[in-house]
Amino acid sequence: MIDASVYVILDRTAAAGRDLGAVLEGAIAGGCRTVQLREKTWPSGTLLPLARRLRARCREAGVAFIVNDRIDLALAVDADGVHLGQDDLPPDAARPLLRPGMLMGLSSHDVAQARAAQERGADYVAVGSVFPTGSKPDFTLVGPDLLRKLRPQIRVPLIGIGGITAANAGEVIRAGADGVAVISAVCAAPDPARATRELLDAVQQARRAT
Repeated sequence: MIDASVYVILDRTAAAGRDLGAVLEGAIAGGCRTVQLREKTWPSGTLLPLARRLRARCREAGVAFIVNDRIDLALAVDADGVHLGQDDLPPDAARPLLRPGMLMGLSSHDVAQARAAQERGADYVAVGSVFPTGSKPDFTLVGPDLLRKLRPQIRVPLIGIGGITAANAGEVIRAGADGVAVISAVCAAPDPARATRELLDAVQQARRAT
């Protein structure tokens, strides 16, 4: 399994023109062990060179590399996994397309979706939006309470996402999450390495407290 204590999602829009390779370097330096490439506008062919470059660096650093939505791109760059949303291919249709050993994560926004994700073979379940976020204008705010409800029911890693910062990451862990996924907290940070390190410190402190 992956170490998703701090799961950094690399997003060009959130990075506001900064090279994602530079953001990745900061995330790695800060202790991140899992990253996801998220791109909502570029076609897969345009994104391929960037994905290959990021994937190569992740492999060199021993960091898991996940591709958001696009199974074809994940396969083309030999990614460690793919992350799917509720509107993407359902897990039972996606799994046969993946290489043996590839991870499959799934986003969920309520108890039924999270339980279905687990039952249909998701290797981890992301839950959100935990807090208000600008990364997803149409977000559904679920709050930490959903994590508390899900923790006794979900056996696979549970990852909180949405509006998470170093200031509130501990609350997410105390609510039952195994890790936190972030976009702007790292991609938009002046110092991605420091931002990642502060998130990881908050996660580890919350774990020790619980």
